[in-house]
Amino acid sequence: MAEGGSGKEKEIAETVREILEGSDMNEMTEYKVRKEASSRLGIDLSLPNHKSLVRSVVQSFLEQQTAPKEEVVGEGRDQVAGGDGGDCDGDGDDDEDDDHVICKLTKRRKVTMQEFRGRKLVSIREYYSKGGKDLPTSKGISLTEEQWSALSKNLPAIQNAIKKMESHCT
Repeated sequence: MAEGGSGKEKEIAETVREILEGSDMNEMTEYKVRKEASSRLGIDLSLPNHKSLVRSVVQSFLEQQTAPKEEVVGEGRDQVAGGDGGDCDGDGDDDEDDDHVICKLTKRRKVTMQEFRGRKLVSIREYYSKGGKDLPTSKGISLTEEQWSALSKNLPAIQNAIKKMESHCT
């Protein structure tokens, strides 16, 4: 992919990621991404080598949207919120992308419930503001119902491991 590629390939990959991060993934297609990136960069991306680059960046992005990310999360509402919000009352709101916001962990991090390709997902994701809207980034994790259930069942073990780790550090 673009990681070891030329500067032009890296620029294409970054542009494609920017487009994907600001897009509704239920509406976006690879063709639309390629067309938008071509327009932004002033490069014809319909050539076979460019098509395959765009395809691999899109595929990687989609895999990251559903693959677990390693991230340390504190024990409880106040620690996770870090003192700047933590509105987790469970009532939630719907955002402009029809995601049901369960709670805001911080100003930039939300827990949402959404449907993607017919599957219900619980997402913990960082957001950025653009044009007055909060848009999701690729930084985060989306869990299927089965994965969420497994995580929920194992929360006590995770909390115990965190306590043990903290006691070894103090």
